[in-house]
Amino acid sequence: MRGVLTARCEFSYKKDVNVMTYEESLMYLDNLCKFGINLGLARIEKLLELMDHPERQFKTIHVTGTNGKGSTTAMLASILKNAGIKTGMYTSPHLARYTERMMIDGLEVSPAQFAEAIAYTSQFVARIVALDLGQPTEFEVLTAAAFHYFKECGVEYAVIEVGLGGLLDSTNVIAPEITVITNVTLDHIDKCGDTIVDIAHHKAGIIKQGVPLITGAGGQALDVIGRVAEEKSAKMYVQGQDFFARFAGLVEHRQKVVLEVKGKGNIDTFIVNLLGHHQVDNCAVAVMAALVLAEKEPRITLSALQNGLLQVRWPGRFEVIPGATTIIIDGAHNQDGARGLRKNLNEFYANQEIVFLLGILRDKDVTAIVRELVNVVDKVVVVAPLSERAAQPQDIAREIQATHVETADSIMEGLERAHVLAGDHGVICVAGSLYLIGAARGIICK
Repeated sequence: MRGVLTARCEFSYKKDVNVMTYEESLMYLDNLCKFGINLGLARIEKLLELMDHPERQFKTIHVTGTNGKGSTTAMLASILKNAGIKTGMYTSPHLARYTERMMIDGLEVSPAQFAEAIAYTSQFVARIVALDLGQPTEFEVLTAAAFHYFKECGVEYAVIEVGLGGLLDSTNVIAPEITVITNVTLDHIDKCGDTIVDIAHHKAGIIKQGVPLITGAGGQALDVIGRVAEEKSAKMYVQGQDFFARFAGLVEHRQKVVLEVKGKGNIDTFIVNLLGHHQVDNCAVAVMAALVLAEKEPRITLSALQNGLLQVRWPGRFEVIPGATTIIIDGAHNQDGARGLRKNLNEFYANQEIVFLLGILRDKDVTAIVRELVNVVDKVVVVAPLSERAAQPQDIAREIQATHVETADSIMEGLERAHVLAGDHGVICVAGSLYLIGAARGIICK
């Protein structure tokens, strides 16, 4: 954690509560990982009840979507912060540290307070097991701990990113001011269904009675989302129908985005501190959500929108790291994300050789990701992400049709080989899994 700024928040627990060190809290969470993903709300609802409902002590914005939900969450949190609102942000997974998942005003929870929040939550976990509700999962414990941390620190608003799907996700216990569905494409088909309609049904599960919804979804997904919104009398704002965005050029490593709202014309030209055409869409959704919220939250001004987008940070998503060799880090981990990354590479680095450091999880559609991402003229080094779900590099390599494909035994070795292949003029792109890019980013940026 050296060099990482952490949020300032003073709170303490009763003397009879066991206190963990940061290392002990990580061991506790790691032990919970063996219970895997177990969708459902019964455990988290009871857990929060026993904790006296910390999630009800601040206002929330709930964000889901197949791609872009993390970026959109970060944009909204940055806008609220720049409006002078004490703002929490809960995201997953992390790239390098668990503390990245809980932020206040852009600063991570400190290791000590993370451990304290986990320790506090753990005493209620034992009571859930005793009530025969089953063992709470790692994500449920993290979610409850984050809500408790935000409450204790006096957060006014928290922007909450869904972990998986929406309907049965542990975060779907909040009563948000605004809900956001960025888009819907195929991902997590083992948990949310193998069709767009099935997955849209899970995403639409975060829509609440009478709560405004902003979405960038289209096609069949929008049909499903629209029906649920109508059933719940939730006013829906649809990108491409009610609001529009277009790319208006680059300013250094930032892009200009023009936002237009139906009936109001151009709102402004925003400079967004994130690259990639997909961020134009994410920016549109985030700004529209902020504009709707501004109708009852006057602190959200045009200045807050401008400064929030200018200052937003979301590492590992088409993140350009300049140097002797340009390195791009992007968490493209499904077919749609791979397609978007390839589009950005073609746009911004059309005349340069691309060398991929690629690692994919075995429960992903490896064939589709590789097909969308890798061109025949590219060079590829395949490694295993740091996850038990990692696909074997040799299996991925067999799927790739490119000029040069090789495997490496570690991420460090893979980076070294990619640098050799890129030479003085190539671009290295690290992609395929957040479990890969988090580790690679830690090596590159140390």
